Amino acid sequence: MSTNAPNRGGKLPLVAIVGRPNVGKSSLFNRLTGRRRAIVTDEPGITRDRLYGIATWLGKSFEVVDTGGMVPDERATLAQEILRQARVAIDAAATLVLVVDARAGVMPLDADLARLLLRTGKPVVLAVNKVDTPRSASAALPFHELGLAPVISISAEHGLGVDDLLDALTRNLAPGEAPEPRVTLNVALIGRPNTGKSTLLNRLVGSERAIVAPEPGTTRDAVDTLVPADGGWWRLVDTAGIRRKFKGGLVAEKLSVMMARKHLERADVAVLLLDAIQGVAKQDAAIGGDALKSGRSLILAVNKWDAVEKDTNSVAAWTQAIRRRLPFLDYAPLVFISALTGQRLGKLRQLIAQAGAARRQRVTPEELKDFLAALPLERANVPGGRPVRLYSLRQATVAPPLFELSANFTRLAPNFQRFLENQLRERFGFVAAPIRFRLAPSRRSARTRRR
Repeated sequence: MSTNAPNRGGKLPLVAIVGRPNVGKSSLFNRLTGRRRAIVTDEPGITRDRLYGIATWLGKSFEVVDTGGMVPDERATLAQEILRQARVAIDAAATLVLVVDARAGVMPLDADLARLLLRTGKPVVLAVNKVDTPRSASAALPFHELGLAPVISISAEHGLGVDDLLDALTRNLAPGEAPEPRVTLNVALIGRPNTGKSTLLNRLVGSERAIVAPEPGTTRDAVDTLVPADGGWWRLVDTAGIRRKFKGGLVAEKLSVMMARKHLERADVAVLLLDAIQGVAKQDAAIGGDALKSGRSLILAVNKWDAVEKDTNSVAAWTQAIRRRLPFLDYAPLVFISALTGQRLGKLRQLIAQAGAARRQRVTPEELKDFLAALPLERANVPGGRPVRLYSLRQATVAPPLFELSANFTRLAPNFQRFLENQLRERFGFVAAPIRFRLAPSRRSARTRRR
């Protein structure tokens, strides 16, 4: 088994994993795709959005989608959205896998789902999960009454029987490895709960890819989707809403926040959504601080701009307030959007593309030599008030840009770093990218030590 990037633009056959809550669908998804992509705990209802991955078995590849636990008669808004998302996956799939729990036995909901899947006319494989030892294989026998075939006993957690399941899923597939999409940029949508990240993902993708519901914290797994851009693909990741502190809470919620931060580490560009209705909160500063520490390029997007009363001074007032509350993110460009209506999303896409390019920008030694010669060092200050002398400046790395300098001082004062950063941005741009510095021993100091 192996996995590649989600094949949102490809032609691989799709296998949908469905079942009632807490039967082990996400464990099976992780087992088939070969990585810990979906959150797995003992709490029911963990998976809510559709999660995609690619599996390869004996030279044959297919796409897998994990769906939320289906409860057809549940009337709650969130449950209805989970069911609707699952139906989208079922409609698009070539083959369906109904996962049931051997320990719980045949449940009425299992029978309801079996009838629902049979009505689609599509091939259905019944995976009897949690058969953790060969001795417990007989636990699968009662499930034959559901009228599905083949019936395969598995343990998604331990891998038992998964090879038989893969044989069944790939039996009629032509050999062929998964195509490798050319991902040019990884973009994470971050923010506190209920700021509209899933709505923005759906709007950027052009379909209802993620669940949107009024309850905060709807997204738990990070939902990633490939969208065509710049002659390749952008991977958009809708992360769980990040809460700074937990008061008790569910294990799943804590795991989702940990995974949101993990997915932030994989991103090139992060879009931090601020809520125009609620204003800037302490959590926004904390999340922005996480993005800064991780070295991600950052864009600030004030969402729900359509829902607030405005006048000709509103944008200027909001900009001033945000810069005052988040002064350490002054390098991040600011855009006012409505994910619901699509307002200024073209501008957001443009900023994301600029941020991706600026993140990888490298300044040549010749350009830095000219920059250094024209640098107004008389405006810079260092501890002690001494005149500043820079002996050399070079760009050590990109993504994010790191500059190494040698000078007549041994400590990089914050005010001098801000001065040098501002001068670099004014000359070379570096849109949305955090600029970092390190101090190297000057050649003059090195000669002194050798004497």
